[in-house]
Amino acid sequence: QFAFQENEIKLLTAEIERLKNFGCLGVSPSLEGLRDENAKLKYRLNFLKKSLQEERSKSTKSMININSCLQEIFGAAIQAAYPDLENPPLVVTPSQQPKFGDYQCNSAMGISQILLKTREQKVIPREIAEKIAKNIPANECIEKVEIAGPGFINVHLRKDFVSKQLSSLLINGVQPPATGKRKKVVVDFSSPNIAKEMHVGHLRSTIIGESMCRLFEFAGYDVLRLNHLGDWGTQFGMLIAHLQDKFPDYLTVSPPIGDLQAFYKESKQRFDTEEEFKKRAYQCVVLLQSKNPDFIKAWNLICDVSRREFQKIYNCLDITIIERGESFYHEMMKDIVKEFEDKGFVQVDDGRKVVFVPGFSVPLTIMKSDGGYTYDTSDLAALKHRLCEEKSDILIYVVDSGQSVHLQTVFAAGQMIGWYDPKVTRVVHAAFGVVLGEDKKKFKTRSGDTVRLIDLLEEGLKRAMDKLKDKERDKVLTPEELKAAQTSVAFGCIKYADLSHNRINDYVFSFDKMLDDRGNTAAYLLYAFTRIRAIARLANIDEQMLQKAAREEVLVLDHDKEWKLGKCILRFPEILQKILEDLLLHTLCDYLYELATTFTEFYDSCYCVEKDRQTGQIVKVNMWRLLLCEATATVMAKGFDILGIKPVQRM
Repeated sequence: QFAFQENEIKLLTAEIERLKNFGCLGVSPSLEGLRDENAKLKYRLNFLKKSLQEERSKSTKSMININSCLQEIFGAAIQAAYPDLENPPLVVTPSQQPKFGDYQCNSAMGISQILLKTREQKVIPREIAEKIAKNIPANECIEKVEIAGPGFINVHLRKDFVSKQLSSLLINGVQPPATGKRKKVVVDFSSPNIAKEMHVGHLRSTIIGESMCRLFEFAGYDVLRLNHLGDWGTQFGMLIAHLQDKFPDYLTVSPPIGDLQAFYKESKQRFDTEEEFKKRAYQCVVLLQSKNPDFIKAWNLICDVSRREFQKIYNCLDITIIERGESFYHEMMKDIVKEFEDKGFVQVDDGRKVVFVPGFSVPLTIMKSDGGYTYDTSDLAALKHRLCEEKSDILIYVVDSGQSVHLQTVFAAGQMIGWYDPKVTRVVHAAFGVVLGEDKKKFKTRSGDTVRLIDLLEEGLKRAMDKLKDKERDKVLTPEELKAAQTSVAFGCIKYADLSHNRINDYVFSFDKMLDDRGNTAAYLLYAFTRIRAIARLANIDEQMLQKAAREEVLVLDHDKEWKLGKCILRFPEILQKILEDLLLHTLCDYLYELATTFTEFYDSCYCVEKDRQTGQIVKVNMWRLLLCEATATVMAKGFDILGIKPVQRM
């Protein structure tokens, strides 16, 4: 990227010189035109120089992805060793045991197979590994390599390289890797239905979607967070008809609808049992869709009651999202049907207009026999708008696994009609499983109803406070600190319990497990974090002193536990890169747990602050070790931020 920009700068500089000399070349263009062209080129040149400086400065501050660096090094070595080999396998992974070095390159076995299949050459992997090792280019990160077993290349990192990267992290903070062109990501998540309460089923989409958005934002992407509310459709006919009967003066006096769920049930019961009411409900739908002002007002009143309830939950969970419900796309649906018709994709089946998509047995119904539109139509309209109007490079739908076939059909239809090319634009369904109760069945209340999300969050707050009082934290924390700890633990544990499981699987919801301060839970990590942050504070070392030390001290990594912790801290960028590719956030949770346990090993073996055993007075502060504590806490804090968890200074 830098080389491309530098080359363009050279070309622009040469062009400006050429324009300066234009008069001497016997050509006489209009002087005004010449000035304009010169001004444009100078502006472009200054812009490029500035952006190159910014990228350089950003890249020097960015955390280096060591795995990516090693892949580049081994990629070059394989290319030099086997220049005729097309797309050779490139496998670099962290080593599982210290005796096998810090990383391993396991490409030799794959290359051996390719040589046998394509050239009928039988070369043992160990020979290939030796050839690769001989061609490793000069670099700043590898101390030495060793060939082990059948052809594994064990990589030992240089200690001064790791130390330098840790110092950079401490000075610059956790900076994302430079990503080049800023891409646009649209994330569709949460998506409850108006007039129905958010329940436990909405929890996963909301938490996972928020965390994905935070990750892409941190990585430098332009992120649009969309809430595809169910805010349009035939159900609004019965709701408006019931509103007219129950609150006839709704146009002048705001109706006191307290419990919208009960209001919905009442209207549904009438719709199912009263024929006259049912007819009126259908008339209300027609008047609403024709944009009658009184009916639009009634619709807005109902939507506003729901919005207020949703916002309470979003405030609790610290969710930021833009509402763009089905109604937003209503005017576009007519054009969607016409576009599919014009391109010859529509078939008529029993009065319905349907689209068959190759590879899918069930067609999309884009218009009902009565001329109404369907979810299929609105989902196609939303897809087109996000691709063609929002111009997204990546489009992610955080929707439950039950919608998988429907979404894949919609995506394939968008591809078929030419809205996007999957080689250029990434459209993905980030599916997730259901929330189960401790009986391994769908999570329900004792009476068999779906669990309301607001009740779940309130129960979390109550249990978190009980846990803190069991630990007698109410005796050492101020009321404000206790309240902050309660919120942090309650909502942090609910989020982490979800995110720490592979989203594709179902997971069992258990307050007892998620509030346990042992094992891979938010409670354990939050306690670990507050303990790490307290080490420097109890040694009377403030932030300014740590910053000064980060610039002056060399991080010594002589003890094997210091070395292990230092390497673990620096794996953060490669963890994030993996999640940007596969969208599986449990990898980040596993990493944070590994980082916390690796820190505990280090802290148990290496004195950070040495005290007199009799007096308890501080005798010596090992500053480089305090810097390792600080680096650990800095990475953990950023990990928490991506997961939407708020740590506290005192717990």
